Amino acid sequence: MMSDLTIKRRVMIPVRAGDVMAEFISFNGDDSGKEHIGIFFEGQNTPAESKVPLVRLHSECLTGDVFGSGRCDCGEQLDEAIDRINEEGGYILYLRQEGRGIGLYAKLEAYALQDRGYDTYQANEMLHLPDDGRDFGVAAEMLKALEVKEVRLLTNNPDKAQQLVEHGIDVVELVPTKVHVNQHNRSYLETKAKRKQHTLKFD
Repeated sequence: MMSDLTIKRRVMIPVRAGDVMAEFISFNGDDSGKEHIGIFFEGQNTPAESKVPLVRLHSECLTGDVFGSGRCDCGEQLDEAIDRINEEGGYILYLRQEGRGIGLYAKLEAYALQDRGYDTYQANEMLHLPDDGRDFGVAAEMLKALEVKEVRLLTNNPDKAQQLVEHGIDVVELVPTKVHVNQHNRSYLETKAKRKQHTLKFD
């Protein structure tokens, strides 16, 4: 279990080739060694100090975030989060829990099983891995270190909100993300909606 997190360093980084200014925040006190990161966007036209920040909990996805994989919607969700949070002000918490917590190599093993017709959760079960091994408690600790007590949560995943609430963060609003569907990820997204009650509306 981690001790209370504190902010280690804040550094401004111009992202999107300098079109967006973001402050990357590292933390002390996380004994997992995962190096989760907070990313703060001041927001355009955010005058009211009282405004509740828009927050996205984004679990690392190398294939989607970096290489634009069509097998998931992670890269598009990250892009959408940058757009919306840069506009409204708030945080992306970039959590190093690849493959819903199973790691990159195991995710590739699960993809190989999916190519044989199993869904994303069945593949994990066949590998004796959890459906979803992610811990969003660490995100709550990061928010507390940032002195954020209430959030508007950018998500379609009710489990994220529940875990934040259980760890003492007030989720005042659930803000749905768009559904980024393509020919490669449709069954993956439909499975998330069916098996994990993600709030996805398909055309």
